[in-house]
Amino acid sequence: MFGISPSARLRQSPYFESTLAEGVTSFTTYNNMLMPTSYGKPEEEYWRLINGVSQWDVAVERQVQLKGPDAGKLAQILAPRDLSKCQVGQGKYVPLCNHQGVLINDPILLKLADDLYWLSIADSNIWFWAGAIAAERGLRVDVSDPDVAPMAIQGPKAEDVIAHIFGDWVRQIKYFWFRETEIAGIPVVLARSGWSKQGGFELYLRDSRRGNDLWKIIKEAGQPWGIGPGNPNWCERVESGLISYGGDTDAQTNPYEVRMGKYVDLHVPDDTIGIAALRQIKAEGAKRHSLGVIFEDTTPIKPGFGWQDVTQAGARVGDLTNVAFSYRLQKNIGFVLISTACQIGDRVTVDFEGRLLDGVLTDLPFI
Repeated sequence: MFGISPSARLRQSPYFESTLAEGVTSFTTYNNMLMPTSYGKPEEEYWRLINGVSQWDVAVERQVQLKGPDAGKLAQILAPRDLSKCQVGQGKYVPLCNHQGVLINDPILLKLADDLYWLSIADSNIWFWAGAIAAERGLRVDVSDPDVAPMAIQGPKAEDVIAHIFGDWVRQIKYFWFRETEIAGIPVVLARSGWSKQGGFELYLRDSRRGNDLWKIIKEAGQPWGIGPGNPNWCERVESGLISYGGDTDAQTNPYEVRMGKYVDLHVPDDTIGIAALRQIKAEGAKRHSLGVIFEDTTPIKPGFGWQDVTQAGARVGDLTNVAFSYRLQKNIGFVLISTACQIGDRVTVDFEGRLLDGVLTDLPFI
């Protein structure tokens, strides 16, 4: 057993005290913050997400705020996705790339006003990247890290809980769309989104002093539906084929390799970062692709640190980027980032920490 030493470099979530009261047992670091990863009952937490409703502290999903007359212009320079028709109240999934077309983050972009955007980022310092690009190009935009902390309510009963709190109008919100609202004087942005395939909402808290108040309100309102604590669930996300930036990508990964090509619009302006490289990658074809693998050995495997080699007929063909024991399939499953010469149905072998595992490649998602 070990502890975590407090540090000014490690920011505390507005929901931190609430997660302690819920019995959190483990954290990981993400965007210089602590993110809960378990409350001590992983299978129970999994089934709560699959069948009920789960409450997550995801304040680690920091916002990069773009504000000013050129906010929309900067957003388009950063994102190789056509934002010309993006409306106020709409969010879009945007794969951000560097000048070589390498994926450097995959945030949700939220348009709050014509001169105000948020990038709800994965684990990397896009704030510095966006600020540098804005200054380099002389844009009239302020790039900042606002006082915003998301909480996710996920699962098939999440909509009933949110409708009970805010009203039935929430049922009309389309996926990735949002509305600014409040509850008990607490300002939030309510979005239909979340890192699961079970449905749900995210509440972007806009006053960090009220984090524990908001947690309590949601928890109490959700009691009739059996709400309980959880977190972005490793098993469910693997079953659902959800790519994790930084987990399933490396320093050479481009969007076409990890099933994000449909979010790249090659007709965006030429000054969009990475678009020239992405056009070339598209024309030449990706060298790797992301597939699933189902292992023959059904003894549960726990995720480890790092990637593992994937071989075919003795030759290395790629990497296993994650693995999980699927509670629904009762099998060990994972993602591979592998040569495009390898196809669905092929047999491969993975050297998992000295243990050779045979498996069959399959399409994603698993479920």
